[in-house]
Amino acid sequence: MTGKWKEKLGLVHIYTGNGKGKTTAAFGLALRMLGSGGKVIIIQFMKAPNVYGEQIKGEECGIRVESYGLPKFVHGKPEPDDIEAAKKALGRSREVVSSGDWDLVILDEICVALGFGMLDVEEVKELIRSKAANTELVLTGRYCPEELFKMADYITEMREIKHPYQRGVLARKGVEF
Repeated sequence: MTGKWKEKLGLVHIYTGNGKGKTTAAFGLALRMLGSGGKVIIIQFMKAPNVYGEQIKGEECGIRVESYGLPKFVHGKPEPDDIEAAKKALGRSREVVSSGDWDLVILDEICVALGFGMLDVEEVKELIRSKAANTELVLTGRYCPEELFKMADYITEMREIKHPYQRGVLARKGVEF
């Protein structure tokens, strides 16, 4: 399905905040775009491949998912290999965002990589400026620098009010990952 509707694409979304649901919202948008006949790619910055349910089913549905995270969590100061992985994801993101080959590009957890100092905000601003005209772009993750807000058309902040983690309930497969 093609048509003039794709000419209206090209806005920038930010899903940020401490609440749950940023990646979930982005994948919902990806399904909507896919169902409308659009091409979707998701580049994940902090997530290792083949770990999360959305990676496996996303691919099965026709969403291209590329994950550049390492199979460990970053706590405090990132290690050099974490920074290298984030820079690799950023390089791939530059190619994808500027190519015009994708209707929707989601940079999942890029804001977390910024928050941990793994990427420079100026590099991300340049990436946004280099976006192909009719590519819709979504940046997700907590710690989004406010200076990126000026470049966004949509900003959604997920606010944590209550979460089972506060009671000691760890992340559950199928819900948190």
